[in-house]
Amino acid sequence: MEPKTKSQMSPEQYLEIERKAEYKSEYFNGEMFALAGAKENHNLIVLNTGSELRSQLKGRPCKVYPGDMRVRAYETGLYTYPEVVIVCGDPSFEDKERDTLLNPVVIIEVLSESTEAYDRGRKFEHYRQIPSLQEYVLISQDRYKIEKFTRHKEWTLSEEGELEKSIDLPSIRCSLKLAEVYDKVTF
Repeated sequence: MEPKTKSQMSPEQYLEIERKAEYKSEYFNGEMFALAGAKENHNLIVLNTGSELRSQLKGRPCKVYPGDMRVRAYETGLYTYPEVVIVCGDPSFEDKERDTLLNPVVIIEVLSESTEAYDRGRKFEHYRQIPSLQEYVLISQDRYKIEKFTRHKEWTLSEEGELEKSIDLPSIRCSLKLAEVYDKVTF
């Protein structure tokens, strides 16, 4: 008797299900993974970060998308929902639905206990394969800390953990002040 194998879903099947779903799920290698809801600090940090960047990018050819904009790491097949995504110039989408972005310049993730290892490891491996991506930002939700990976010949890390400091995002000519990112956040 042959062992049963788990049925694999195609990206097209995933998108058909995801576009009708009440809850978001990520997709990789034939499987869907449900996303959990976020807590207060996470939500405040996402809103503060997106608002701050949107304000700085007004009048410039860059767009800031919140966590409902799906991103596909086309080269690896991962479909995911970063907390904040920025694209400059014309956005490139997977299809006419315009709900799956292919060319982010900056991706921002807010770390949680359950996702931190994945965001730093495997997910970042996928993101590094996106040719347009120039900066990957990780924001802690349980202490003042922002880490930024910048694409050069190799990815380089810079970080800041003092409330009166900021992190520069040269790819979009913006700066994230920790005081703004962590406004109204309590630990």
